[in-house]
Amino acid sequence: MIPHGTSADTRRKAWKKYSDLRFPGWNLSIPDQIRADVFVKALKEYEAKGSFPDFTIIYLPNDHTSGYDEKLPAPRAYVADNDQATGRVIEALSKSPFWKDMAIFVNEDDPQSGTDHVDGHRSVCFVAGPYVKRHTIISKFYNQASVLHTICQIFGVQPMNQLVAIAPLMTECFNENPDYTGYTSLTPAIAINEMNPPKKKMASKTTSRLAPLTEKMDFSKPDLNDKDALLFSEYLWSTVHGDQPFPKAFFGAHGKGLKALGLKTDPQFKDEDE
Repeated sequence: MIPHGTSADTRRKAWKKYSDLRFPGWNLSIPDQIRADVFVKALKEYEAKGSFPDFTIIYLPNDHTSGYDEKLPAPRAYVADNDQATGRVIEALSKSPFWKDMAIFVNEDDPQSGTDHVDGHRSVCFVAGPYVKRHTIISKFYNQASVLHTICQIFGVQPMNQLVAIAPLMTECFNENPDYTGYTSLTPAIAINEMNPPKKKMASKTTSRLAPLTEKMDFSKPDLNDKDALLFSEYLWSTVHGDQPFPKAFFGAHGKGLKALGLKTDPQFKDEDE
């Protein structure tokens, strides 16, 4: 296992010998393009050797965005940077000689805005590879353990624990017949070097009000601002949607907003976060 991106800031010394020490860890002042550059360079070195690790973790953290600062990128620029770096990494892998035996799972962590991810319990997962269905949205229920269970199945090893063992396999994502066509990444429509505007030039009154409240938030490590999750989510929303009302009814722990959708939770289910 070569966990690209964990080496620079990991406290687990056991990972060091498996890590590429050239790869930056958690530092939101470093563009994800730098991380993509390092990985692509490492990939070319593997191509020269004719072998690639069986399991690799790549860490691209800038979709977390950051608090307001005129010297920092705008939230949508952070996300565009992350999207472009992800696309570049997948393009490089898809055009490498190792692509024919590859499966890529892309999980998006919460963008530093509190509960995961879309509405408190949904996140984005992309799957790529020759045996993966293309241009397809899979609506079947999967969870994070499903990704781990599917990886275990691909390697032919036992599930890591009972929770992984009972997670549904992501079989709907795959085809029996491979398509070896490579991927070509897209250039984002948003400039990745777009900076936050000065406070006096903010178009949204909501952003003007919330931006100063995010300046003192601590982004030196992941997940240090949980108590300000709602505030930060409203700030991020305003930078994209201006003064449109934030959909607060759907923000929060699992189950919130179900009533408005005509759904309800199982009365026997108890969420420890509620």
